[in-house]
Amino acid sequence: MKSIFIIEDDANIREIEEFALKNSGYETEAFACAADFFKRLRKRKPSLILLDIMLPDEDGMSVLKKLRSQPETVEIPVMMVTAKTTELDKVKGLDSGADDYITKPFGVMELISRVKALLRRAQPFKSEEVLSLDEITLYMANRSVEVSGAAIELTYKEFELLAFLIQNKGLVLTRDVLMEKIWGIDYLGESRTLDMHIKTLRKKLGDQGEHIKTVRNVGYLAKYDEKN
Repeated sequence: MKSIFIIEDDANIREIEEFALKNSGYETEAFACAADFFKRLRKRKPSLILLDIMLPDEDGMSVLKKLRSQPETVEIPVMMVTAKTTELDKVKGLDSGADDYITKPFGVMELISRVKALLRRAQPFKSEEVLSLDEITLYMANRSVEVSGAAIELTYKEFELLAFLIQNKGLVLTRDVLMEKIWGIDYLGESRTLDMHIKTLRKKLGDQGEHIKTVRNVGYLAKYDEKN
């Protein structure tokens, strides 16, 4: 049975989430603050985390950053649950490593649908895997990137995007496929989000950024020399 951890300080919302998820066949554990959540996390890892941004003891973004910085929790799917609705808030959460984003108030059916979709597409990379493309090397265990032997810093989503492109190097990936894989099928953000991430990736990769090619009116691909 899939287990879901809920971090929500509003007792009413927490009870609604627990009730809905349990009725849908999930095992749940709920926490009113980040401290209790992390204490439990040391003993058990859930299949998915529902994380509120506004917590009494620690900001949800800070909690998310900690989750994505540790090898033991980096691959656990996280859905942000918050009253913040601006595009900037959503992009910030997704770029920080959230896998999906749902705003309050929300319907129970929408919540369950998003949880099911997120669990279906949560296919973590093998931690021992190393991906490469010419002078670009990705180390999946610690999510680090090197270009021509020098380390570069990528955001969580930039890393996910680059890894997916390299895993499928030589294949044209449509915008829809990339948006679904990296941001989730229900992502309703600005349509330029993907283009902006491609732009920043190319810049950070320097000369190696030329391997990320635009296929007009279709999407992108990671181009490589088949002779190598």
